[in-house]
Amino acid sequence: MILLTILTQVGGLVWLLATCFKHKLLAFLLLYSAVTLTLPVATPYFGRVALTCQQSGPLQMQSRVYCVLNRHYVTPELATVLTDTANHMSRRYPGTVTLVLDANFPFMNGFPLLPHLSHNDGRRADLAFYYRNATVYQPNATRSPIGYFAFEPGPTHCPPVWPTLRWNLTLLQPLWRTFSLEQQRKRALLTHLAKDDRIGKIFIEPHLVRTLNVSHPKIRIQGCRAARYDDHIHIQQ
Repeated sequence: MILLTILTQVGGLVWLLATCFKHKLLAFLLLYSAVTLTLPVATPYFGRVALTCQQSGPLQMQSRVYCVLNRHYVTPELATVLTDTANHMSRRYPGTVTLVLDANFPFMNGFPLLPHLSHNDGRRADLAFYYRNATVYQPNATRSPIGYFAFEPGPTHCPPVWPTLRWNLTLLQPLWRTFSLEQQRKRALLTHLAKDDRIGKIFIEPHLVRTLNVSHPKIRIQGCRAARYDDHIHIQQ
């Protein structure tokens, strides 16, 4: 029950309800599906909306897994920012798809969305990088199956510290796709977000800031105890 709550926020409560039935697992699956499908109707009353789970259009969740786990909720204001940003990128570079990774749970400011240190108020979201193969941009593509943990090589100024979420996951790196960073689109995305008055902070690794040749007071490092940001970028209001 604790694990289900950590992963989905509402899963623990649904499991508790499912224990009232003879076939607990079946009851859980049915109840959880029903709750997940109805949450987008209820959450606007609590100041959050669900990002689209349709795998079409310029703004998409990187995986439906994020939707199944109820990790795709944001404030209405951030939803508008993400939609506007994806539309801007699609107009500038036709065919561009902007992929969202973890956002926030549907309810309660302050409820942690692990393993993130923030993502607890609906005002934060992670965006996947844009990638290309040897020749062209690859829409809807990420190097890892979940968009995280496929780190771009580059120097770090962070000394080893503990505790930390700054995992290197060295053994996993050879397993990922060999796509490279689509620098033109990534630079345009960061520039657009930095100019948006609705965005307060953008986290990305300093070596990528130098590689992309883009700088702005909003673009900064997240700190040496937080997760690496050379596999995605983090934005917050």
